[in-house]
Amino acid sequence: MKHLVILLIFASAALFGQDKQNVLTYDQYISIVKEHHPLVKNAELRALSGQYQLKYAKGGFDAKIFSDIDQKYFDEKRYFSLMNSGLKVPAWFGIEVKAGYEHNIGEFVNNQNRLPQAGLWYAGISVPVGQGLLIDERRVQLKKARLNEEMTRQDQVLLLNELLFEAGQAYWDWFQAYNNYLIYTEAEELAQDRFDAVLAEARTGNRPYIDTIEAGIQLQNRQLALQEADLKFKNAGLNLTVYLWAEGFIPLELEESTTPQDRSTISVLELENDFLLRADTIGLSHPEINRSNLKIDQLKIDKRWAIEKFIPKVRINYNFLTEPASGNLFPDYSINNYKWGLNFSMPISFAQERQKFNMAKLKIQAAQMELETKRKMIETKAMASINKWQTTKNQVDLYIQTVDNYEKLLDGERTMFNAGESSLFMVNSREIGFIGAQVKLVELITKNHKAKLETNYVFGVLGQ
Repeated sequence: MKHLVILLIFASAALFGQDKQNVLTYDQYISIVKEHHPLVKNAELRALSGQYQLKYAKGGFDAKIFSDIDQKYFDEKRYFSLMNSGLKVPAWFGIEVKAGYEHNIGEFVNNQNRLPQAGLWYAGISVPVGQGLLIDERRVQLKKARLNEEMTRQDQVLLLNELLFEAGQAYWDWFQAYNNYLIYTEAEELAQDRFDAVLAEARTGNRPYIDTIEAGIQLQNRQLALQEADLKFKNAGLNLTVYLWAEGFIPLELEESTTPQDRSTISVLELENDFLLRADTIGLSHPEINRSNLKIDQLKIDKRWAIEKFIPKVRINYNFLTEPASGNLFPDYSINNYKWGLNFSMPISFAQERQKFNMAKLKIQAAQMELETKRKMIETKAMASINKWQTTKNQVDLYIQTVDNYEKLLDGERTMFNAGESSLFMVNSREIGFIGAQVKLVELITKNHKAKLETNYVFGVLGQ
């Protein structure tokens, strides 16, 4: 089946004072996102990719078995049969240890390839004394792979940080839409009760029929506002399902009775002092900064390798030789039986090497400037998010009193209306003010929780 209906009975109705409703709290929702969202699995694959790349680079130091065979047969003659087999073991510092066996026979073997009938065993070492002694291609790739492994971990943190930020915003939008829906539902019920009461009084002659028209207009406006609030609530719920998945990458849908928490169960969030303490160092510890520093470290390795290219290539090869006899591999070992060689090469102008070095320097400079820009941007966003969090907390505290005052005005106006000392217009005006104040309070509560979410996001800790 394409979709599953998510049955979220995460909290009892008694706890939240709601009957026949399943309440999905923010923590429960985020737990589902962390557990099953495909992007979470994708982030894990990125980290795994870094581990594989490191293992691949380490493979450059694996021992290798080799065998070279070259034979020629013509006119029923064996012209030559050349065989060279052995083992190569690359070591750190560019050294390579080598051991093997050569066996060359045939009627037309070149003199330099002629060997004793039993062949020759050899073992030796190849040592770079110029380029490649301090760093070589294998060590470059291994060092960069180690840095890349850590970079993929930072990528994983950043990807989860982004996902949980977007998912959290979707939840608080859903929360705001739902609580507005509750406000307009209550307002519509009040308007309906008032219309029924005014109509009943008009029929008994205690109230002019013109009041029923005004009460009817009020009811229609409330019904329209309720329909709009209902639409926003449903669409916010649909947006929420983008982040809800079950095991096996199965998308989920919200059951109609599933709701977020109502505002009475939500606390106003105080600014956590830990963020104030970390604000001065956020430009040093943020995952994005860590990743950029690792990238610069990789570029510095490239620069170091570019510098190494200016050193001439000089490699000394030495192998001692011995002829096997009667099953004994070393019957007549002598220090006088050996083969050695020297390889040397060096460009005349170093044109390519100079340009590669210059490009490596430019890449580092560009990366460092980008790093400083990121650091300043993150530090600025961190302080802005902290300010927003603190301000929204203060605004909620203030506006709770404002809503209470609006309610007192409405209660007083209703009392005067029932005593015949006020008009339907004034009661409606007070109700509109009270409704707007409640909606504003829900908006501020939502902003307060979004501000905490944003602060965690800017500090890069959502994915940790």
